[in-house]
Amino acid sequence: MALQTSSTVADLVDRLAGLDAGSPLYAVRHRRDKVVAATQGSYEALFDPALPGLTLAERLLVALYACRLTPAPELAAHYRQRLADLGADAATIAVGEHGSPGDAADPRLKAMLAFTRALIEKPVEGDRAALQTLPAAGIDTPSVVALAQLIAFLSYQVRLVAGLKAMKGLEGDGIGAPAGAPSSPESAASAQARAAGAAPGAIIKSHGFTNETLGWKAWLDVVDLERATPEQIAVLEESHPKAKVSDYYLFLVHQPEILRQRSTAFNAIMYAPGGLSRAERELGATVVSRVNGCVYCASVHAQRFEQLAKRNDVIAQVFEDPATAGTTARERAIAVFSIALTQRPGEIGGADMHALKRVGLDEAEILDLLHADAIFAWANRLMLNLGEPVFPAA
Repeated sequence: MALQTSSTVADLVDRLAGLDAGSPLYAVRHRRDKVVAATQGSYEALFDPALPGLTLAERLLVALYACRLTPAPELAAHYRQRLADLGADAATIAVGEHGSPGDAADPRLKAMLAFTRALIEKPVEGDRAALQTLPAAGIDTPSVVALAQLIAFLSYQVRLVAGLKAMKGLEGDGIGAPAGAPSSPESAASAQARAAGAAPGAIIKSHGFTNETLGWKAWLDVVDLERATPEQIAVLEESHPKAKVSDYYLFLVHQPEILRQRSTAFNAIMYAPGGLSRAERELGATVVSRVNGCVYCASVHAQRFEQLAKRNDVIAQVFEDPATAGTTARERAIAVFSIALTQRPGEIGGADMHALKRVGLDEAEILDLLHADAIFAWANRLMLNLGEPVFPAA
């Protein structure tokens, strides 16, 4: 699939967030150049007119509908304009702008929009039965992968734009990194959870979540390595050391270019040096996964936090009650922001950014937290809606 690169087209996130070249926030964002390029690259791959299976009009309508539901008015306007420029009729656009899945005349489109609504509004309810409605409507597995990646990407994109707009609103405030604000009191439930999970390596089980090692199994057919194309093999090797034995990657590689861009963004967000500590990125990821109900992602990133921080006290708190989790004011602010971005991206604003500044996060650290939280809006929707966790044998 031949794609334009982000160096040859205007960066959509920069434009929608109002970031001008040469501005301080533009400079901060573009220091994470791999994330910038892979975010734009994902957008281009998902809306490539040559992508088989789903028409460009279908993908743009899904995008309009998803952004309307979130809500993300600027992105909805962008996708509406693209749909209109493509020649879509007023009735089709109206379904995305004002209608519901039942208003679509085509059963295939009804299934796609119903799946979109499930993933946007309450991804934990996008279960196996919801996924099976897509092949039942005549949508093949590679097209299912493209649709799921599209909806999940949009969940990331809207949160990234919202967070950057809120950060931009603080430019010129002269706020550096003031001393931490007074700590809010720790709840009795969180204190009890912290004490119970304080021993590194201890198994934590709470509200259906665990830090045990889990497996994951796809609900539809994965790519057979013996029949994989050279491009698919290359993307698997680029994505993760264990990708060739992972149902997750073997399923997503039905769309190799989309997976390539997503893996590049994920790896750059979670593993790049400098900025927010890797443990704090993992904390944000775990909070988002707990809020979204993604047991698998929560288990993986709870383990990674413990490996990096050499403790699991805050993980016990996150599993018990993410709204009161945190052993320090800084951890509590990270948890509160991660919940807010997950649950109300359209309302993120200056107050949310000031709360992070007050506990000592600078602009680069806030951006890393924003990236980590937003990428798990994407990751959770894939893990929750394309397969299920496999628990260890009792």
